[in-house]
Amino acid sequence: MKHDARSDNMPDLQRRRLLLRLGALGAYAGIAPYATMAWAAGRGEGPQVLRGNEFNLEIAPTAVNLTGVPRIATAVNHQVPAPILHWRQGDTITLRVTNRLPAISSIHWHGILVPAGMDGVPGLSFNGIAPGETFVYRFQAKQSGTYWYHSHSRFQEQSGLYGPLIIEPRGGERVRTDREHVVMLSDWTDVDPESLFAKLKKMSDFFNFNQPTAAEFMRDVAKMGLAGAIEKRSMWNQMRMLPTDFSDITGASRSGVSFTYLVNGHSASMNWTGLFQRGEKVRLRFINGAATTIFDVRIPGLKMTVIAADGQDVEPVTVDEIRMSVAETYDVVVEPHDERAYTIFAQSIDRTGYARGTLAPRAGMQAEVPTLDQPQWLSMTDMMGAMGSMNDKEGYQGTSDMPGMDHAKTDHMDHASMTGMQGMRHGGMAGMANNQTMPRVRHARTEYGPGVDMHVDMPRTNLDDPGVNLRNNGRRVLTYADLHTIGGPIDARPPAREIELHLTGNMERFMFSFDGQKFSESKPVHFRYGERLRLVLVNDTMMNHPIHLHGMWGELESPDGRFQARKHTINVQPAQRVTYLVTADAPGSWAYHCHLLYHMEAGMFREVVVS
Repeated sequence: MKHDARSDNMPDLQRRRLLLRLGALGAYAGIAPYATMAWAAGRGEGPQVLRGNEFNLEIAPTAVNLTGVPRIATAVNHQVPAPILHWRQGDTITLRVTNRLPAISSIHWHGILVPAGMDGVPGLSFNGIAPGETFVYRFQAKQSGTYWYHSHSRFQEQSGLYGPLIIEPRGGERVRTDREHVVMLSDWTDVDPESLFAKLKKMSDFFNFNQPTAAEFMRDVAKMGLAGAIEKRSMWNQMRMLPTDFSDITGASRSGVSFTYLVNGHSASMNWTGLFQRGEKVRLRFINGAATTIFDVRIPGLKMTVIAADGQDVEPVTVDEIRMSVAETYDVVVEPHDERAYTIFAQSIDRTGYARGTLAPRAGMQAEVPTLDQPQWLSMTDMMGAMGSMNDKEGYQGTSDMPGMDHAKTDHMDHASMTGMQGMRHGGMAGMANNQTMPRVRHARTEYGPGVDMHVDMPRTNLDDPGVNLRNNGRRVLTYADLHTIGGPIDARPPAREIELHLTGNMERFMFSFDGQKFSESKPVHFRYGERLRLVLVNDTMMNHPIHLHGMWGELESPDGRFQARKHTINVQPAQRVTYLVTADAPGSWAYHCHLLYHMEAGMFREVVVS
């Protein structure tokens, strides 16, 4: 029987018992002492950097203290994050990975083009690495750029098994800099991730502390009157949905449970520091290695010039802020001209916490840390897509305020039906919203069931929206519309076929899926070897979903069908439709999933077979 790392809701009892036993004893054969945790010790030591083409990596339980509470992490070579691996484009890479855990483990090379048997997804591309065994990965590094690696076994990634991966281009970097730093963002919990998942399944908003309050209601009454304040909330109440459902787990503490956000394994109080000399050009390789947190990154006092996205060089674009969805990487260049410290500030999308580091000419310096932005409510755009954009533009606050919407007729409708009616009522205006195209979408029969609480009939297609909690903040925020991969598409052929999949879920029940089917209920998606095809993703939920296809590049299209950017992870915003082209040049079985770990484990995962 194959080990299935994506079983929708099957607790890993071995790992839970291991954590309890280790926590009680405080010692165990093979557990590294705290002193070996140089990457995350917070004492200024740098990470282990491994260079070359042959590597020995060991996965083992390791003692850490990231929050003031001793815990056991799942580490590589006794480090969290794992060591930085440096490869050279064109080299054949050999990695001997030994598993010292009492459970099956794995490593997936995120965004790296490898043979299917080297991809590292247990139950799909290989059997996993059994306890005590060594698996040898061997493949050619075909590409260059900033990537990362992580476990694809249940929640091991959440507990520490992730690390940076840098591939040097054979002909040298396109943009020359004086020095560089890896800046890896992540989220850490002192609690067994299995118990967090169980809480989400029982009460999906358990960690949501951004819920509407009485004080906010009174402020709205003063601003828009009693009727307006009530109307603003009525639609959300009818749908039993929250207007602030941004993240599954947050930085706000409940019953002692919360995320701690890290920069290179350092909490905000540890203050990871990267050094520079005044006047240097500094390359920062940002990697979002979080399990489930989307970060908004800025460096007050410094502009960031984006030069690469997901490892691929892009036409330089200068911005103040970047939204980094889970698993994305961005390379930026900064030029500090003053002899002072600068704060690297990465606030979570829900504004409940932040990761923080420092750029400085000398160790020990620090700069002011910005206050967290105030969270906004999800908008009509996030709920209804293109027609919602028009409603937001006109300032409508709820269903009865929308032209053509009879509020009385929606009182007893479920969420899916109501959004469907809104789509029909406002289809005439919707095409005017933000000059968007207005594709009609099809909903699969499997979308109509208890696992789906919302349908978007007229999704938005624009790529120039920075997203909720970033709109109109006074800063220049990077969007996908700004990205233009240098060199154009890798395959000039037009698509011969189109596959449409909907990102679906039931927020209240914490169920996530493609087309209403979680992984255990689905059949593989088939690509014909060598074909050029268009993938269409429609987000029928009000959460962001970073979607990752293993083994093949996705070439994002603009709303009018032109090549935009080459990416391995594409974030699909609420009520948004995105399209991208894929060349099926990698035979075998591949994972296709949301990279929010808890969404993937809840069912938003498909197998893609290329044959």
